Amino acid sequence: MRSSTGRWVSGDDFFGRDRELRVLEARVRDGNHVLLTGQRRMGKTSIARELGRRLECKGWVFLFTDIEGATCAEDVVASVAEAAYPVRSLSSRLAAAMRRWISGSVEEVSALDFRVKIRAGLNAGSWRPFGEKLLGECATHDKPVLLVLDELPIFLKRVLREPGGKRRVDEFLSWLRGALQAVGGGSLSLIVSGSIGLGPLVHRLGIPDRINYLDSVRIGPWDRETSVECFLRLAASHDLRVGEGVAEAVYDALGIGIPHQVQSFFARLRDFAVMHGRGSVTVASVGEVYATELLGPRGQSDLVHYETRLRDGLGDGNYSIAMEILAEAATQGVFTRAARSCLGQLYAKVLDNVPGRISDTLEVLEHDGYLKAGEGGHRFPSRLLQDWWSARFRDHHAPLRERPADGAWGEALR
Repeated sequence: MRSSTGRWVSGDDFFGRDRELRVLEARVRDGNHVLLTGQRRMGKTSIARELGRRLECKGWVFLFTDIEGATCAEDVVASVAEAAYPVRSLSSRLAAAMRRWISGSVEEVSALDFRVKIRAGLNAGSWRPFGEKLLGECATHDKPVLLVLDELPIFLKRVLREPGGKRRVDEFLSWLRGALQAVGGGSLSLIVSGSIGLGPLVHRLGIPDRINYLDSVRIGPWDRETSVECFLRLAASHDLRVGEGVAEAVYDALGIGIPHQVQSFFARLRDFAVMHGRGSVTVASVGEVYATELLGPRGQSDLVHYETRLRDGLGDGNYSIAMEILAEAATQGVFTRAARSCLGQLYAKVLDNVPGRISDTLEVLEHDGYLKAGEGGHRFPSRLLQDWWSARFRDHHAPLRERPADGAWGEALR
């Protein structure tokens, strides 16, 4: 089992998600279209890819496309066509539909050239019928087809920032729903996933019905036993001796079994052992690496990822509110109902509909795993995430109850 801290994993490197895979495969085999949800770094992409790999071994066609970089619907359709390129029975029919741009045999062009040529033939008037043909060909294929659209929410957020963005998002989601319903009962199953929540996004836009055909499957964190087993398997694979209680101490330090964080902690401990000329690590090593590496400068890259995805999922005003909430929860241990009331008063003079903004922001923070609602308010389920935010704000975050109402905007921009 290889150590992996940034890439998706499959095959022998895939670990700890057999139950989730069985649930997901059952939904897909029953002909459902699925919305794969879960907080950041849970391995949603790895799960989708591993399911596709296993289904391919059972005679399925697996099409995967990451549309994070797409800027318009035409890009999305062209990306799906590129994913279909290796399946000659599909790509030949698509080439025939785009004969003006693709001449000769499909085998004469590369997958990238195929995508470029398809994209050249798509515009505001042609992407819908071509996209419908593409999905229709998948649905009538002689083998069952699994199509994964990864990072759909990020694509939609990018569209939202353009003029007429809300209308264009509505049009795309309405088209996708209609096109899939038109080929219902065929060979095609769709999985949609992403590192920001699609549900909260369409809820804020007032169009939740656009994804009501998607069957939601949520991926949660590993439990303690699975996290410990993963760490020990990594240690055995890399000939790293670990003292008694080390794997358990790693889980306790993290506070929650997020697969990426377990992998990252192992990698940092292994580097620590190498740098200090040690053949083993102890419980004391766990504490030292947690403080100096995971919370140190090297660990900040992960925090930047969390912040970037949060900014992607929220507008500027709501992002500022989110940072206030996270700073309060990190430094005070909880974001209470009283703190929520104070935050509303602080922002009332600079933003409209502040109560609604706070509710929407908390929905995103809960959905994406930053905070968890419980008795007395919202808290970080992840100790690491809380310590990250606490280290950043503890020296200059004034508790909300102590701040005058006219100081909100300066604090938000800090």
